[in-house]
Formats: sequence, structure tokens, C-alpha cells
Amino acid sequence: MKKGIIYLIPNTLGDDSIEKSTPVFAIKKISNIRFFIVENVKSARRYLKKIDRSFPIDTCEFYELKKKNDIHSIHTYIDNNISGNDIGLISDAGCPCVADPGSQIVSIAHEKGIKVHPFVGPSSILLTLMGSGFSGQKFSFHGYLPKNRKNRILEIQNYERDSRKNGTTHLFMDTPYRNMNVLDDLLNELSDKTHLCIASNITLAKESIKTMEIKEWRKNAYDLNKKPTMFAIGRIQSFI
Repeated sequence: MKKGIIYLIPNTLGDDSIEKSTPVFAIKKISNIRFFIVENVKSARRYLKKIDRSFPIDTCEFYELKKKNDIHSIHTYIDNNISGNDIGLISDAGCPCVADPGSQIVSIAHEKGIKVHPFVGPSSILLTLMGSGFSGQKFSFHGYLPKNRKNRILEIQNYERDSRKNGTTHLFMDTPYRNMNVLDDLLNELSDKTHLCIASNITLAKESIKTMEIKEWRKNAYDLNKKPTMFAIGRIQSFI
């Protein structure tokens, strides 16, 4: 029997409507998939209900990715279901495999000769880079900053130095409840002329993406507490 395809399905970044982030052709395809590998079953079920309120959830089979998944069980799930069936890989938010679980699944698919098809969808990393005004030719995403304040400060100072020297754009984040701690460190430890982009609530109704010098950020009070936020340090290109 012909092998199916593993579709990489980006989830929404919040409570925005599915139409804002998922192309119609992807919605049509996802509506016909019944086997899913997911980061979290609850969020995957919620996403599928956004796709179609009458989506037959009870007829679907979910394999939940966990930190201690047995590699053998992953192989078994794929082998048992890929013959004649497509499998969807869904992350909690944004694009699977990009700062989210899933790369191991894709690696296994390539190993088994299974076609992989990534769908277009929202990525807070890419959208922040696009909206920052910084260079998209040379950039790095670092994920979560260190919890230890001393180490966190050293890290962001390294980003600042590299950005000045090499023009690299550095993107990073933290858990929403630590956003204000990160902002305080950025404003207190970076140089006045360093450019900082803060992108919060991306794709949502209260989305905000702003890039300013640190000295300008210091002039106003910003509340980032519990808001999904991406930070970027970069260099503004001169066209003169």
C-alpha cells in the first residue's frame, strides 16, 4: 500500500481565528487527516475544532510527544499508520520543529523514505525578524534566556557585542512571567544606542512590534507581564 505523507501543521499563536494563520488549501487537507503526532493532545484537539467545529475528534488517533518518549514506540506508531494514511504533526503554538518538538519525527520520516510536507503558518521567530527592521541575512535564535540573572546579563551583552561587530540579529525569549525581569536587564545593561525590538502578542488583537534605541525604551513604561513576547537585538542598516 502506498505510503502517506507526514504534514507539518503550524498551530495558531493564540486565540486568533484559524483563517488569519492557515491557508485554505491547508485547512482542506488537515480536515481529512485522522492520525496525529502532537505536542499536547488538548491543544491539538482545540486546534482541530478551530479547523472545523464538526471535526470528528473521536475518530482520530493521537500520539503525544513527551521528553521521555521511547524511540521504538515512535517508529511503531509511524509504521502502523503511514500505510495508506497521512499523519499530521501539530505543535502547541507556531511551527513544529522550529523551537518546538518534532524534528525527531521528521528525521525518522526521512530515514524511512516518507515524504514530509510543511504547511505555511505563523512563526513568532520569523514574524519578529520580519517586523524588526534588522538584518534577515544573518540571524540567530537562542530560545530561552538563562534563569540566573548574572548569566542572563552576560548572554544579552554577548548578543549586543556580536550585533555591533558582525551585524548579526539575535532573537530570544523567556517565559511570559519573567518578561519584565528580562526587560529590566535589557534597559539597565545595554548601551543607549543599541537597538531593541520587542514583539508581543504576535498575530493577536493587541499585537505590538516596536524597534527603538535603548534610550528611547527607557522613556516609557511597558507592561509585558504574562504576554507572549519575543525580543531581538540588532543593527539598523544605513542606506545613505
